Amino acid sequence: MAVRLPRPHRLDVWAALAGLLGGLALWGLGLAMRPAGEATVLWPGRWPILLPLAVTAACELLRRTAPRTALLVGTAAITGDLMTQGSLATVVMFTDLMYAAVLYGTPAAARRIPRTTGLLTLVATVVPYAAWRDPEALLIGAAVGVVAFAPASTGLIVRNHREAADAARLRAEQTALLAETDRVQAVTAERARMARELHDMVANHLSAIAIHSTAAPSLDDPGTSREALAVIRENSVAGLDEMRRLIGILRDGAADREPAATPTLDGLGALVAGARANGLDVRLDAVCEAVPAPVELAAYRIVQESLTNALKHAAPGPVHVLLRQTGGTLDIRVTSRRGDSDGPRAPGSGAGLVGMRERAALLGGTFTAGPDGALWTVRAALPLTEGEPA
Repeated sequence: MAVRLPRPHRLDVWAALAGLLGGLALWGLGLAMRPAGEATVLWPGRWPILLPLAVTAACELLRRTAPRTALLVGTAAITGDLMTQGSLATVVMFTDLMYAAVLYGTPAAARRIPRTTGLLTLVATVVPYAAWRDPEALLIGAAVGVVAFAPASTGLIVRNHREAADAARLRAEQTALLAETDRVQAVTAERARMARELHDMVANHLSAIAIHSTAAPSLDDPGTSREALAVIRENSVAGLDEMRRLIGILRDGAADREPAATPTLDGLGALVAGARANGLDVRLDAVCEAVPAPVELAAYRIVQESLTNALKHAAPGPVHVLLRQTGGTLDIRVTSRRGDSDGPRAPGSGAGLVGMRERAALLGGTFTAGPDGALWTVRAALPLTEGEPA
């Protein structure tokens, strides 16, 4: 089975071509690195120079795709070049193969090659000098260092810089991804918060309008009809005011507006009075001391939505609102008579229970709502320390 070599990189093709043409130019001019009579030249003459040159140029084609193979074959070629008069182009291309083997090779090769070449440089420096006691023998170690250790060290430095840059880019991408995730989560949380506020602020008024506008045409008593229309008008105006405040918050430049007052438990009396005006028989029993602002807002909205649901779904009868502080928890309970199965008196989306459950969960509290015998009971337990489990 034939082995298919990887396709060389375009720049490697240019490097191989440049090295080969440069070597041929030097060969054509008769320029060699060693004279023919030198003792190390086993193959004198001009023609033996071309074989190591051609092999090294071919190895340049594999410097990225197969750096280990290129270095091994190139080492054999430079060894053969030492037995000829030598070509400077062959030596230069071999240094590039050494550099590429460290830069593009495996991490193990990148660690091993500089150590090996460093050790060879040390041996080539110490052993000839110890054997010959001639200062010129030190040039052998210098030559090995220039040809082998220097390019290997340079490749290791460049590789470390590239890996550091890749790691920094990866961290930047991860940071950007986390920032985008946080942004999406923040937008989602803000949309959910605005949806709860919009539902809780407007649903009560619109439910009252829907119920009284449905009943008004069937009333024969003009006085009762006027009272129903008055309730409709009152809730319409209040609903519009709430909508204007919410739109003002959402508009650009809303930060320059005076913020709307956040509902507190002190406003439960007015909330209950409005529910009574809408036709509910509401009794409020609230005993609360100092309560954190987030808990106050959540408790107010839960009571508000519970009264809205009672207005739409409950059978005629008393609605009891109870608030008590027990230890570090604010307990809320709203009970009303269960309605019949004919459906609500005003349309609803079912988002009210979801919003109340979300408000309780955001504070680390609990929420339940469901039938309790002949009653429908809403229960919530909100920790007075935000985020503390109830």
